[in-house]
This record gives sequence, C-alpha cells and structure tokens, in this order.
Amino acid sequence: MTDKKLIQVDVNIMGQAYKLSCKEGEDRALREAAAYLDAKMCAIRDSSRVKGTDRIAVMAALGMTTELLATKSPEGPLSGLSLSEVKQKMTQMHEVMDQALTPQENLF
Repeated sequence: MTDKKLIQVDVNIMGQAYKLSCKEGEDRALREAAAYLDAKMCAIRDSSRVKGTDRIAVMAALGMTTELLATKSPEGPLSGLSLSEVKQKMTQMHEVMDQALTPQENLF
C-alpha cells in the first residue's frame, strides 16, 4: 500500500490567503470545507457586531459544530427539532455571544 503524497492547496477565508497541505486526492474536500467556512464566517461578520477574525471563527465553529451534532445524535439536545428551529437556536446563541463579547471589544 502506497502512501499518498502531500500537496499544497491555496484557499481564501474572509479575504485572507492560506496555503494548506493535504493528501493527494483530498484537495477537493479541503477546498469545499474552506469555502463553507468562508461563507459561514462572512455571514457572521456581515450580520453581527462581532469584530475580530478570532471571534468570528469561534462563532462559526460553534455554529458548524451545532449543525454536525444535530445530524449525528438522535438523542442530542437538538433531536426532534426542525431545521428552522435549529437555526433559531443558533441565532439565539449568536445573540448571547454578541452580548458577552461586546464589553470585551471595548477594552481594545
């Protein structure tokens, strides 16, 4: 069995260029993941008061983790909820995080 070699992949996330490595043949999935993350982060940046790429990344990660857990766990906290209800819960989480992060932004 031969190991696939590592290749370099260029992606852009929120206007920032990144050079990432992945195994040969996995570049399409990596580009799709980067595009999905870019869309989530840009949506958060454009629709909220969250400033700073690190905070936007955390918000995106929480939202994406919620999406993942909702699809994986039939007994989880989001089981039995419709997609619109999950989105509503995510919006509520974003609002709580906005309120919590706003005082910190004033420190800088």
